[in-house]
Amino acid sequence: MVDLLVHRFIENADDTANPAVRNAYGTLASTVGIVCNVLLCVGKGAIGLFAGSVSIVADAVNNLSDASSNVVSLLGFHMAGRPADREHPYGHGRYEYLAGMVVAVLVLVIGVELVRSSVEKLVDPSPTEFSPAVAIVLVASMLVKAWMMLFNRTLGRLIGSVTLEATAMDSRNDVITTGAVLAAAVVSALTGVDLDGWAGLAVGCFILWSGFGLMRETIDPLLGRTPSDELVRHIHDTIMGYPGVLGTHDLMVHDYGPGRQFASAHVEMAAEASPLDSHDTLDNIEREFLERDGMHVVLHYDPIVTDDPQVCDLRNWIAQQVKVIDPELTIHDLRCVPGPTHTNVIFDCVRPHGLAMSDDELRGTISGLVKSRHPGYDCVITVDRSYISGA
Repeated sequence: MVDLLVHRFIENADDTANPAVRNAYGTLASTVGIVCNVLLCVGKGAIGLFAGSVSIVADAVNNLSDASSNVVSLLGFHMAGRPADREHPYGHGRYEYLAGMVVAVLVLVIGVELVRSSVEKLVDPSPTEFSPAVAIVLVASMLVKAWMMLFNRTLGRLIGSVTLEATAMDSRNDVITTGAVLAAAVVSALTGVDLDGWAGLAVGCFILWSGFGLMRETIDPLLGRTPSDELVRHIHDTIMGYPGVLGTHDLMVHDYGPGRQFASAHVEMAAEASPLDSHDTLDNIEREFLERDGMHVVLHYDPIVTDDPQVCDLRNWIAQQVKVIDPELTIHDLRCVPGPTHTNVIFDCVRPHGLAMSDDELRGTISGLVKSRHPGYDCVITVDRSYISGA
């Protein structure tokens, strides 16, 4: 069914790196979601009003909020697909994240309203009718939502969309909440104990919990979330796979929306090699990222002295010594500048997140370690901060 819809409504469906194709996927998912959620809202709303069940009506309103969310997502995909312009040179991809934030706000508002109406039902109970029609509608709703979960998850993974993945999880949550409403209705019919208000309260609280989770997922990329470990590993392995590359550091990844990522990194190469050859290698790496991943990567050339054994030994020794301070400390760009009275040892040190000591304390500790072995060496240390996780 998913493949049928994709190939029926999306041209060049396999070209998921194409922004137009990505927009078509988002439009299809949002349209299907609107149709399904409106039908579910009408069906459950009618049955809930007839049965006098606040929990079923609450579940119907939840479907209406899902339809509203689909409308916002549709607008978000459409606006995110607009090309870059003079005012927005990195494109409009973050509209998708903003759409997700609006969806999260709508979910939170609905959750608050459902909690309020459920509390009123608990304070002032009213009879709830249970019939086969109620069970049929709720079971049908669970089946439809289960299919929507698979549909959105499949499309979300095809185009790497956080929004569609979140929509899939929301559909999964709806299966759980509708199941809770159905269970409460069955128990109430069999035992005479009215659990309708409690079920509605549980649904409202669950919606609030989901809303806060969605809000966090949409705010993080807007604030500048660290890149995933998989992406960091992919960038590192690609760079290190080229001949002549000795190391890489200072990776930064900027996210301007799905499929619109920019990155920069420093690449260490032998200072004795031809600068033209080194520059050509960096050009080839940047081109590979652009052609294969659609990612604009800018690489900075760091020349490393490799034919001076004393400098190499000192670099390796300091790299090991800083691990005593913290296992995640690293150094790079080390060079020595000899003078008549002392030798300046100049290098950068990347401090990990959560390191207790200040920058000055870190410089002093490292300088003390070096002085203890090389009294004539003065360290000139630039403290960097990592912009990736795990460092």
